[in-house]
Amino acid sequence: MTERQSTDAAGKIPDGMERIQYDDHTTRLFVFATVFWGIVGMAVGVVIALQLVWPTANELGRYFTFGRLRPLHTNAVIFAFAGNAIFAAVHYSTQRLVKARMYSDLLSKIHFWGWQAIIVAAAITLPLGLTQTKEYAELEWPIAIAIAVIWIVFAVNFFMTLKHRREKHLYVALWFYIASIVTVAVLHVVNNLVIPVGWFESYSIFSGVHDAMIQWWYGHNAVAFVLTTPFLGLMYYFLPKAANRPIFSYKLSIAHFWSLVFIYIWAGPHHLHYTSLPEWAATLGMVFSVMLWMPSWGGMINGLFTLRGAWDKVRSQPELKFFVAGITFYGMATFEGPMMSIKVVNSLSHFTDWTIAHVHSAALGWNGFMTFGMIYWLLPKLWKTELWSKALANAHFWLATVGILLYIVAMYSAGITQGLMWRAFDDAGNLMYPDFMETVTAILPMYWVRLVGGSLYLVATFFAVINLYMTIRKAKQEERDLSDPVALVPIPTWRDDYADETDGSVESDDTAEEEPAQQRYDDLLFALQDKLKDGWHRLLEGWPLVFTTLTVIAILIGSVVEIVPMFTMKSTVPEIESVEPYTPLELEGRDIYIEEGCHVCHSQMVRPMVSEIERYGDYSKPGEDVYEHPFLWGSKRTGPDLARVGGKYNHAWHAQHFLDPPSTAPGSIMPAYPWLFEDELDLSRTARKMSALQTLGVPYTDEEIEYAEDLALQQAAQVASELGEQAPQFAGLETKNIIALIAYMQRLGTDIENEVE
Repeated sequence: MTERQSTDAAGKIPDGMERIQYDDHTTRLFVFATVFWGIVGMAVGVVIALQLVWPTANELGRYFTFGRLRPLHTNAVIFAFAGNAIFAAVHYSTQRLVKARMYSDLLSKIHFWGWQAIIVAAAITLPLGLTQTKEYAELEWPIAIAIAVIWIVFAVNFFMTLKHRREKHLYVALWFYIASIVTVAVLHVVNNLVIPVGWFESYSIFSGVHDAMIQWWYGHNAVAFVLTTPFLGLMYYFLPKAANRPIFSYKLSIAHFWSLVFIYIWAGPHHLHYTSLPEWAATLGMVFSVMLWMPSWGGMINGLFTLRGAWDKVRSQPELKFFVAGITFYGMATFEGPMMSIKVVNSLSHFTDWTIAHVHSAALGWNGFMTFGMIYWLLPKLWKTELWSKALANAHFWLATVGILLYIVAMYSAGITQGLMWRAFDDAGNLMYPDFMETVTAILPMYWVRLVGGSLYLVATFFAVINLYMTIRKAKQEERDLSDPVALVPIPTWRDDYADETDGSVESDDTAEEEPAQQRYDDLLFALQDKLKDGWHRLLEGWPLVFTTLTVIAILIGSVVEIVPMFTMKSTVPEIESVEPYTPLELEGRDIYIEEGCHVCHSQMVRPMVSEIERYGDYSKPGEDVYEHPFLWGSKRTGPDLARVGGKYNHAWHAQHFLDPPSTAPGSIMPAYPWLFEDELDLSRTARKMSALQTLGVPYTDEEIEYAEDLALQQAAQVASELGEQAPQFAGLETKNIIALIAYMQRLGTDIENEVE
């Protein structure tokens, strides 16, 4: 909204200036959403932490077990809490940086309410077991499409605002916003390529090794371009504002941005060390992950050094305390991440709680503290009054700091304990702790400390809620005018730089002497020198389209170099003749396994290490997973690996284990699943599922698809009969879900055993 005046009279806008009215209402909404969903996401985190030390807490019902709530927790913290914080930061800072109101109020409203609707849909579907299983990409295809649509709305609003900007050069924060918007779009679209088989059910078009590669290309870079780059943009804007000091180094900002954007995209494969992924891909991911340490710490240094000479303000301003601690956690996390990507370190840390400590130090330390720092700085600006209580904000900081430190120290201890116990051998060359439950029992005290730390962080977050509420109440009592703020800015003249300076009144003179070529060359050279007087990057900052295009190229180079060979080299996944598709009943059992969230706690990937082969059996081969849509390698072992569990126990053991886990595995913290013995097996969509998988290359015959239900019932009757013979109390379950799940469990790893035989 702009208005131009030509006089200097009182109440009039001076000549050469224009009036801009920013949209702060939408920013307020995003701040509300950030705090609300932060409470929800962290509360769910406390609940699942309780379930790990007190399994009885899983008895809230089938929709509230650990396996179903854990994806809800991660999505709520990443996309609801951190996501809304990102949008609040972008919405507020972009308008000030480009000196223009957001392009469309309507698009801003669609963006806000659309994103909240997506979060609500996630909160409903994930506990229902409607999931794609992929880490940070669990939401099923209709919601994934909605995310893409709302992201496009956000992108259009942002880039059109840049187009109509009144400030020629793009400030550093905007660079990081641009990288985040375009990269997340690419990642989201590729990783969510699926074939639907129902309204909330689908199969990834990728399988096994290929699916794992795509997922962790997405998964690691979701961390990069959702939880890192936009928060760096937040840092580059709000930290200097809060400290009232310029950013430490403009040149360091340039190096930080371009090296981070180019290098980050290569790092994903380090999540798959010692798996079926080709060694070259994992090594490439490791090399770039180690390189990532340098630009990451460049950003940390730029942030912390901005506060040189402003430490008195840090002591007095709570928002600066949060910023300093947040940037420090960023430095810790971005040192630890490259270290964990080194193969020898990863061999110990992978599948353990060390990874949980790492991601929480980043999510709650870096993202959480930067978010609260921004909110405490914004509250007085958005509600035009002083923060209700600095003392309460300081109490929030110290309590949250104690909470997160308790949490991560406990998880570091638990993770290292797990890794060392899993690989320990005695003097006779036997596993020192052959029973997986020995490890679980050993780390339970650390899980209790984790629960205490997480609870303290949650309580501290309620302090922010109180401060938010009381600040708003204070503004109402003071009858503050909360209409959108107005700014006077110079009318932009820089767009005329490229316009023809003649007024068009002089006609061409064919008889005039042509300008000498040397003169034209000199004029061009002088013009170029004038434009480059502040440096090439300063010139680039005036061209958003070119800047965005170069950013896209930077992130595509690594993506193409790593991914294309994976799909074009036949040697990537050698064929294993004995590997066959799942039977109709086993396929249904696999889907039940996914629905119940079993993949959250169990891996299906035996690494080629002596300790793992001794514990679980032969190491996993790339060709085993060619029919796995999606892959189920897992990322955390709360329970033992299941890749070779087929035939290890009889049917009755599995049935009893699902009904009462501690009765078969003393010390187990796995929840019970009594409803599996009650729910009728639904085979109505089995043929449709097999047909979709056939389209993706799984060699089901047309006859198998046509008689899928009959084949499933025949196998179910056989499994149920064997189960009844082994344990009469489980007789008569041939039409129940437990039978399909047992059939799936008994299939795992048996194809490779057949190959060996």
